[in-house]
Amino acid sequence: MYDDDHLLMLSGIQHFAFCQRQWALVHIEQQWHDNHLTIEGEWLHRHVDNPFEMGRHGDIVHLNAVSVVSYRLGLYGVADLLELHQADGASNTIRVLKYPGDWLVCPIEYKHGRPKENDCDEVQLCAQAMCLEEMYGIRIDQGALYYLQTRRRTTVPFSDNLRQAVMAYADAMHEVFEQGKVPEGKYLPRCKSCSMSDHCMADTMRHAATLNVYLEQLKQ
Repeated sequence: MYDDDHLLMLSGIQHFAFCQRQWALVHIEQQWHDNHLTIEGEWLHRHVDNPFEMGRHGDIVHLNAVSVVSYRLGLYGVADLLELHQADGASNTIRVLKYPGDWLVCPIEYKHGRPKENDCDEVQLCAQAMCLEEMYGIRIDQGALYYLQTRRRTTVPFSDNLRQAVMAYADAMHEVFEQGKVPEGKYLPRCKSCSMSDHCMADTMRHAATLNVYLEQLKQ
């Protein structure tokens, strides 16, 4: 269990799952640089980041920008949107002061672009759910990701494998943060779209490594 002084930003788990070096540049060295993708993401989140907005549509309630924390994972942050489904008498429900009854929780995370090949978005969403489970003593079976480019929801089941991945990433984040060192970079095709590419210089390091190998071969 972590205390308040050792909590890390939950949103960082998505960066960490995408690239540990990118995460460390932002969260350890406090570097950040916007590109068109990060600007699109900020624009999208402005529509769901008002914590005072809530609304009911029939048996569904929407809560925006809900603060979450897990002392077991050592993470804190904000869930974009909680979609509550009325389920009076069911287990694993919460109570909402403004809306009487029992409510099942489904976290929704908004993303620009389209679904990714890796699981970094799913990991972030599951981490939010695990925070809510710890806060309210409930079990959340699934959530959803909404992508701006496709304008569709993708349902994300919170499987045991995904939960274990969240715990592994959270432990690794704390370990790297305590060490205070930025991991070495490895240039991959996805680096081209990274907003931190100019700071990371993984491409430069790749060419430098190739040059060093060539110089060593000349010495032989």
